[in-house]
Amino acid sequence: MIAIIDYGAGNLMSVKKALDYIGAENEITNDADKIKRASHVILPGVGSFGAAVSAMRERALAGVVCEAARCEKPFLGICLGLQLLFGESAESPGEQGLGILNGKICAIPPNLGLKVPHMGWNSVSIKQPGGIFSGIPDGSYFYFVHSYYLNGADEKDVAATAE
Repeated sequence: MIAIIDYGAGNLMSVKKALDYIGAENEITNDADKIKRASHVILPGVGSFGAAVSAMRERALAGVVCEAARCEKPFLGICLGLQLLFGESAESPGEQGLGILNGKICAIPPNLGLKVPHMGWNSVSIKQPGGIFSGIPDGSYFYFVHSYYLNGADEKDVAATAE
């Protein structure tokens, strides 16, 4: 069973509908025991870094999320759900993320001449083939909607990059 973590914010139904469509057994849950027993865990997210991490802590989910992300079972952070795995974000200065991964979430600088938020298709350079990228050719296009990027990550933790 795939646990979709419900911490009070996120694109829960979009993730659930996608998993239902492919026939994957899943459940939206905030129950720590169900998350621990799940074969896979998804941490979705939409909204503000500070509000999301606060909501996760208020629901006593931070510890179980950290445990799930560090264990051997497949774990997927989607959008803000991935950002929450890092220690800090420029979106919410002073608010501490989960700190599972090294690096900082930074705002895309306005002086680059890019439209922010960035919305569109970009090719992705796959750094670690396999896993979630099994069967996906290097240079494939993915759709992005974001205003932030990761800086200072450990190379071993970077599965793919985009310009």
